[in-house]
Amino acid sequence: MTGRSVLRRYLVVSFLTWLPVGLMMPVMVLLMTSRGLSLAQVGLVTTVFSAVTIALELPTGGLADVVGRRKVLALSAGFTVAALVMMAMSTTVWMFLVTGVLKGVARALSSGPATSWYVDTLHEIEGRDADLKPGLARGGAMESAALCLGVLAGGFVPLLLGPGGPILPLAEPLLRPGGPISPLAVPPLLGAVAAVVLLVVVVLAMPEPSHARRSLGGVLREVPRTVAGGLRMAVRGALLRRLMLAAAASGVALAAVELLTPGRLAELAGTAELGGAAYAVVAALGFAGSAAGSSIAPWAARAAGGSARGAAAGAVLTALSIGGLAATAGLDGVAGLASAGLAYVVMFAGLGVAGMLCLEMTHNAVTAAQRNTVTSTSSLSLQAGAGLSNLGFGALATSAGMAAAWSVAAGLVLVSALLFARMPALGARETAPVPLEAGQRPAG
Repeated sequence: MTGRSVLRRYLVVSFLTWLPVGLMMPVMVLLMTSRGLSLAQVGLVTTVFSAVTIALELPTGGLADVVGRRKVLALSAGFTVAALVMMAMSTTVWMFLVTGVLKGVARALSSGPATSWYVDTLHEIEGRDADLKPGLARGGAMESAALCLGVLAGGFVPLLLGPGGPILPLAEPLLRPGGPISPLAVPPLLGAVAAVVLLVVVVLAMPEPSHARRSLGGVLREVPRTVAGGLRMAVRGALLRRLMLAAAASGVALAAVELLTPGRLAELAGTAELGGAAYAVVAALGFAGSAAGSSIAPWAARAAGGSARGAAAGAVLTALSIGGLAATAGLDGVAGLASAGLAYVVMFAGLGVAGMLCLEMTHNAVTAAQRNTVTSTSSLSLQAGAGLSNLGFGALATSAGMAAAWSVAAGLVLVSALLFARMPALGARETAPVPLEAGQRPAG
């Protein structure tokens, strides 16, 4: 293989890895509520997903080092197929909880193997000095493209198949509104098909590069040390501790909109199918807003007088946009749809600015020996913030309304902006090396 062919395969795998997620995203909440789940129960399901992902993220990173990237990514694709088929067929909260577990396993398994495969293979072909930035940047672009196209398709397919839709006469024998097979269940099934394609591509087009593999016993011994070391660094380092809390606040913001916005848009649009289509458009624009926020992050840092101040500005913008959702929760019709869409896009732009600058500060605060562990800990913080928020916001929205839940989320994110005030100077590296066996790298 050549570097160009490796890049092409990496881009295809990156696209197919996130396409199933995009397809199921706009209908996930609506499908569960249409099957009789309350918002509190939906929050419980998503919390289970987050908990499983948190528990398995670091261990599955070690597993990829032992058995190889291709096998772990293929296993992730298999779990994705099972999860999305289960989602389409689920009719009770217990079935959706099983779906959440399967999705969490799939997400944890897919975290990192494709990128590691690309880096390992390119190093083998072009040497350790190979330029990774262009390929990794294009891989990220393919992931965003997959999410954007996936949410648009996943949102509009139920509309085409629903009452009055142009495809209904052809699909009516197979689709039963409210039953196990309904228009809202079709996007997860399409996501399962995409995951099958991913499985085939991974098995046939991702030859495993040669690399030193560790024994399973060695990995099992290292994983607890890795987890403990990452937590120790995050707790003891003043700068990293603040950045981990900021990541948790980002999880709060994401949970607030991803859990409650689909139902809000369905209420405004009049039907679940129209709500799914509206959410698809809003989510696609949100991904564009996130990309724009990341792009302008360097400018925001310069304009604000530093990365910490730029990240604080991004957090404030995020909080204000969620507050806008709360303030306009009483609007109806087009005005309500427009205000919700605008707030969603602005929120993702704010998260893009804050997230990119926090990532920069995190990498500047650690050495290469600790980089994977710390970034994995940051991901765990985000998942933890989202998981707890899904549980709390679902119950709060059920008892007090969406405006109350969004108001609480806005307040928490606004308070998180204070984390960037008088940030400790980077100076000397403030983390201690994680104990590793000779020749090993941190799992993450």
